[in-house]
Amino acid sequence: MKNAVLKRRYLALFLPWLSAERAKRDTEIVEPFALIEKRRGAMRVVAVSPEARVLGITPGLALADARALVPQLATLPHDPEADDALLEWLAQGCERYTPSVALDPPLGLVLDIAGCTHPYHGERGLKADLTARLTRLGLSANLACADTPEAARALAEFGGKDIRALPINALRVAPEVHVALRRAGLKTLGDLAVRPRAPLAARFGTDFPSLLARTLGEEDVHITPRRTPPPVLAELRFAEPIARTEAVLDTLGQLAAEVAITLAERSMGGRAFALSLFRSDGHVARLGIETGAPTRDPALLIRLFRERVDSLNDPLDPGFGYDMIRLGVFGLEQLGAAQLPLEGGTVNHEELGALIDRLGVRLGRHRLKRFVMGDSHIPEQAALALPVDAPKAPIAWPKPLSGEPPLRPLHLFDPPQQIDVMAEVPDGPPRRFRWRTKLHVVVRYEGPERISSEWWQRKKGYLPGQAGLTRDYYRVEDARGRRFWLFRHGLYGTEKANPDWYLHGLFA
Repeated sequence: MKNAVLKRRYLALFLPWLSAERAKRDTEIVEPFALIEKRRGAMRVVAVSPEARVLGITPGLALADARALVPQLATLPHDPEADDALLEWLAQGCERYTPSVALDPPLGLVLDIAGCTHPYHGERGLKADLTARLTRLGLSANLACADTPEAARALAEFGGKDIRALPINALRVAPEVHVALRRAGLKTLGDLAVRPRAPLAARFGTDFPSLLARTLGEEDVHITPRRTPPPVLAELRFAEPIARTEAVLDTLGQLAAEVAITLAERSMGGRAFALSLFRSDGHVARLGIETGAPTRDPALLIRLFRERVDSLNDPLDPGFGYDMIRLGVFGLEQLGAAQLPLEGGTVNHEELGALIDRLGVRLGRHRLKRFVMGDSHIPEQAALALPVDAPKAPIAWPKPLSGEPPLRPLHLFDPPQQIDVMAEVPDGPPRRFRWRTKLHVVVRYEGPERISSEWWQRKKGYLPGQAGLTRDYYRVEDARGRRFWLFRHGLYGTEKANPDWYLHGLFA
C-alpha cells in the first residue's frame, strides 16, 4: 500500500491598508490622510487611509488634485522601508502557524499550512486566530485558502470563493496584457479557463498558460520560505503565557527530550539548534547555539542555552509572556551508539568539545581558532590559525628535542614588522635594533638560520633573480632578557644591496 501524498494547502494574507495603518500606529495623524512621494517631478499619492478612499482619493493621484477634492487632507511622506520591515515582522509572527512562510510584497504573505491546522481545529479556526491577532495590532487583512499559492493570493486580494469568477486582473501579468484580454472579450478567469492554451501561449508568451494553471489551482509550484524549515522540530503551546526564564528552560527541556527521541530513531544528531520564543503580542525572540560535534543530549542543550541567555547583551523581554515555544534542529549528522571499552566503563572524549561549545556560546564560534600545521617551511605558513570547526590537518606537529629551547616563537607577527638594525658588518648578526621607537641592545644571539623561498612551487622552477629573497633568521636577547626573532630579508650584495630587517616573532 502506497503512502498517501499530503495535499498542499496555502493561506494568503492581503493587507490593503498596510501603509496607512502602519503610519497611523507610528504617528498621531488625523483622518483622512494620504502618504505621498515625488514621482516624475510631482508629488503624488502612494497610499491612502480608508476614510480618504471613501472621499475619492486614490493612489496615483497628484497631490494638488487630491487637495482640490479634500482640502483638509493630511499627508505624510511614504516610507516603503518601514512597510517592508512591518511585513517582515508579521512574517516572523506567522511562523507560529507554520515554519513555511513566504513574503508576497508589497502587501501580502503566503503560508504553507498543510498539516498545521489541527491545533486550531481546521482552516477556519486558524484564520480566526490570525485575524484576531492582526486586529489587536490594528491591522486589517483579507485571508483566503486554496490549493496553490497563486489561487490563494487572488482570492485574498479580490475576494470571493470561486476562483473562476474573479476578474482577469487577478492574473499577475503586465497591464497591457489585461487590456488585450479585455479587448478580446475575456473578463473573468473562467473565460480564460475554457480557452485553448496553445493560442494563449503564442499570443502572451510560453509562461502565460502555466501562470493561468497555477492561478486556477490546477498546477502547484510550492512557495520558497523566507526561512528554511528545520528538518526536526518540536513545539509547545500554552493556554496562559509564561514569562519566567526558568519556565522557558523547563519547556526547553521537554522539547529537547522530544527531538532527542526523533533523532535517536534516525540515528542522527544535530549541530545547530534554534529556539523561537513567540510572544503573545506577535514579537518573536530567537536564540541559536552550535555544537562542535553532533549531539542529541537534552542536558547539554539546556546548559548551552542557559549560557546563551546569560551572555545576551539585551536580556530577554517576555512582555506579556510567551504563548508558544519551538525548538528546531539543523545540521543533522550520523550519530551512532558509542562503543564501550573491553575492560568496562565509559570512554569520555567530550571534554574538549564541551569546552568549545561553552566558549562558542559565550564568545561566538567565529572567534574560536585552533592552530593547524601547514606543509611549508616558511614560518608564517607553517602554522595557520583556522576556525575551530575546520577539518583537521593530517600533518603531525614536530616534537622538540629534549632539553632544547624552542626554535620558533609563540607569537608571530603577520605581516612581520620592519625595524631599524645596526650590525658590525653588513652580513653579520644584529647588535642593536629599534622597534616601536624603543632601542634594544642585543647581548646574546643565535643564528643565522637560513630559509630560502619556495622556488619549487613556481611554475618554471628556479630562475636566477626571480627565486625570491632569502631570509637569515636570528634568535636574539636584549639587555632586559626579552627574546625576539629577527630576520634579514635578502643576501647582502648578491640578492639586495641593502637588505631590510624585520621582527617576526616574540618568545615568551
